[in-house]
Amino acid sequence: MDKRILIIEDEAAIRDILSVPLESEGYKVTQAADGLEGMNAFRDQQFDLVLLDIMMPRIDGYTVCEMIRRESDVPIILLTALDSEEAQIKGFDKLADDYITKPFSIRLVLKRVEALLRRTAAETGTDDLIRYRDLTLSEAERRVTVSGSEVVLTNLEFNILLLLLKNKGRVFSRDDLLNLVWGYDFAGYEKGVNFHIMNLRRKLKADYIETVRGVGYRIAKEDQKQS
Repeated sequence: MDKRILIIEDEAAIRDILSVPLESEGYKVTQAADGLEGMNAFRDQQFDLVLLDIMMPRIDGYTVCEMIRRESDVPIILLTALDSEEAQIKGFDKLADDYITKPFSIRLVLKRVEALLRRTAAETGTDDLIRYRDLTLSEAERRVTVSGSEVVLTNLEFNILLLLLKNKGRVFSRDDLLNLVWGYDFAGYEKGVNFHIMNLRRKLKADYIETVRGVGYRIAKEDQKQS
């Protein structure tokens, strides 16, 4: 699943009650203890959904929701003890996507999260995203970000990265890359492949691409350590 969820909630017990079942369902969860910490986390990483409390110190949930909406269309679910109609209307006026009152059913939260992510993927095509560590690649938009910052790649660089990410763990020789990315086998252009790999590493500012000595290149599966 590999979807990333940010929980912004000032009560540690509630953060833990939410995190454990979400993580058991395969989501990657980041916790923040107040609105300011939540906004810092949101700007530091990319998330697929935000679970947001309203009554918090430093910055309240309504304000956080408003701030996020200025920067992103990420789905937001408000979780709060405020159960009045006025409080809910205010939440939707701030462009929250859903509103769940406390005390809540964990099963209900999981189902709402699942449904909202499914709907968002259908509407925006975000299910084409490929994530690897702090790198995110959108095949549809031909866009790459690292830790939330966009990385500008040439078409060849993008296609090399896309091929390696779609086949994590598989080693591609320079000839393989010439045939699959360039579309031809051009004897003597192996140094050109090396040059593009070097440029990719420099632009990504991280050595995601492993050199397998005497064979070629690969991006290791996330449970593998690069040698």
